[in-house]
Amino acid sequence: MTESVIIYSIPTCGDCNHAKRYFKENEISYIEYDCETDEKYAKEVMDLTGKQIVPTIVIGNKVFVGFAENLTEISDLLK
Repeated sequence: MTESVIIYSIPTCGDCNHAKRYFKENEISYIEYDCETDEKYAKEVMDLTGKQIVPTIVIGNKVFVGFAENLTEISDLLK
């Protein structure tokens, strides 16, 4: 898997924490951007999705809003 994985999150987001736990358990490296501590990341999420919602996960050129509901597609993409 050569695609880069970026997750936009906030510390109190359960779905964000679930996604990060999944990435760690499956040894998938990722870059995390905390939208709570740096508002430029919140703006990037708005630019990517048109919404203020986390987790927003970017894998290559695909953007996923939410983790649990996209788990199958994300895991297929990361195989």
